[in-house]
Amino acid sequence: MMKVECTRLPSGLTVVTEQMPHLESVALGVWIKSGSRNETLGEHGIAHLLEHMAFKGTARRTARQIAEEIENVGGEVNAATSTETTSYYARVLKDHVPLAVDILADILTESVFDEEELRREKHVILQEIGAADDTPDDVVFDRFAETAYRNQTVGRPILGTPDTVMSFSADQIRQYLGRNYTTDRMFVVAAGAVEHDAFVRQVEERFSSLPRTPLATPVLEAARYTGGESRETRDLMDAQVLLGFEGKAYHARDFYCSQILANILGGGMSSRLFQEVREHRGLCYSVYAFHWGFSDTGIFGVHAATGGENLPELMPVIVDELRKSSMNIEQQEIERARAQIRAQLLMGQESPAARAGQIARQMMLYGRPIPNEELMERLSGITIERLTDLAGRLFFDTTPTLSAIGPLEQLAPMNDILSSLTGKATVPHAVAS
Repeated sequence: MMKVECTRLPSGLTVVTEQMPHLESVALGVWIKSGSRNETLGEHGIAHLLEHMAFKGTARRTARQIAEEIENVGGEVNAATSTETTSYYARVLKDHVPLAVDILADILTESVFDEEELRREKHVILQEIGAADDTPDDVVFDRFAETAYRNQTVGRPILGTPDTVMSFSADQIRQYLGRNYTTDRMFVVAAGAVEHDAFVRQVEERFSSLPRTPLATPVLEAARYTGGESRETRDLMDAQVLLGFEGKAYHARDFYCSQILANILGGGMSSRLFQEVREHRGLCYSVYAFHWGFSDTGIFGVHAATGGENLPELMPVIVDELRKSSMNIEQQEIERARAQIRAQLLMGQESPAARAGQIARQMMLYGRPIPNEELMERLSGITIERLTDLAGRLFFDTTPTLSAIGPLEQLAPMNDILSSLTGKATVPHAVAS
């Protein structure tokens, strides 16, 4: 029987475990309620740079020693930066949990940010930015977020720009660290063959030097959805197109309803968009819908990848499917979406890494682990009437966001798309290149 246990240390740090007794390994990590959105205007990309620099040497270990010590026991360690969170995580056999805790604590409390390592890592990130710019399906999502939340940190690319990345000093990284990596914003989570009390003792001993209060007030600018369009014509084989709308924040009443609606419209091979756009009409090789939630906002979108010659027919079909969802949804579609979400939850429990990440997200968002039964109960209250009402508000009451890259000569003007959605045309702020 799997059991979630939670302990809040006197320092303010929260430790959560889920014992999975049939396993021989443990997935563990530190999740910080801070990401690229917590950067100041002049810190674009510094959250991601910090994540890289954490592995580049501490007072006790060189960068090579960090890598070798974890891999000497067959383990792995990595990190990730998102808009609102950053995570540092490891996977090891159960006997090596103390080593993993020690390494994670070391990189988060004793990193030295050596100038030579910083210089090298900046160039590594420049290559990462270049690779992203060469990948159209990455670019179209970056432009999508920038357009939906124009001139705001929540819409900025996580990697930063070459100019901002090259400008950062070790002191600036320390300032961001001191402002955001405090015990009230950090959660240490483990899932797998872990014993809670022993893990708590290890964490309490090794993370005792973490600051309880920030050096300066953390930054979090309230999000303002703007919408608009961004087009970039490139000589590519395919066009990448994203059409989006203002969605719902994690705590909003319609958050789970939005997840179900995204699943019905474009959550799999049986979804409306896949069946109509790809299977029936053959207008693209990829089409799906998604809903991103943030702490105070959200965004609902449809992504399609197709040849430029299909755009004149593709966009009206997508818009028509959105319109139909505001008029009619079948109970069978709701049940299918619920079944898919339930399966994802249960399958996630078979992976200690997935489970640790899920628990960490729940702790950051809701302050407690959410049982699967409670999640399914929230989904059970979603009705046809709620979904059609939500679709009407999402697709007709907010300014759309359009992001497109590739051969766009035949992509309809934004006014035409807007007219087909709302019956009236206005000209949102546009960027084209």
